[in-house]
Amino acid sequence: MIDFRKKLNFFNFGKKQFLGYHHNLAAIEINWLQTCGIQGIILDLDNTIISEDDRYLSPNAEEWIAEAKSQGLKFFILSNGKRTYRVKLWSHRLNIPAINPAQKPFPQNFCRAMSQMQLSPPQVIVIGDGWHTDILGAKLAGCYSIQVASLPHPLRWWEKLLGKWWQKPYPQDGELWEFDANTPNNLN
Repeated sequence: MIDFRKKLNFFNFGKKQFLGYHHNLAAIEINWLQTCGIQGIILDLDNTIISEDDRYLSPNAEEWIAEAKSQGLKFFILSNGKRTYRVKLWSHRLNIPAINPAQKPFPQNFCRAMSQMQLSPPQVIVIGDGWHTDILGAKLAGCYSIQVASLPHPLRWWEKLLGKWWQKPYPQDGELWEFDANTPNNLN
């Protein structure tokens, strides 16, 4: 017989692993992560750092990553994006190793990333915009997670149907940076 309490508990993204929601990456306090024992960060790329259509860059994301690295945090990018060259470009630009396609939410590549960072699940937090990929993947891998708002992007068919349950839209009054690939660090 199926124990439905265990099933419900599995999908409870309560206090233990889900550490909350932030509008963007730079809104997360690095010192707070370190106080929580976090030593490594697995990042999503599409609509977390850069919009899928390469139109918007999450404000201060590159500076936030540089600051976190300077404080000793390790990074890894897991991306389900279909354009491998984009993942390689951003992996190089941010100097963060990446796996693509990551097949999120399946935990195999989360575990690979942790192994390469030489960290265990309680030392790692996953930051991304999607419940069904990033947050669920973190849960399955035993990591902590934070959801950020999804940068504006052309919606795919499934996002039009179900996106409001899986992603939080970027706040209309929130700062957005237009992305210009020719401008270093996107500071115009």
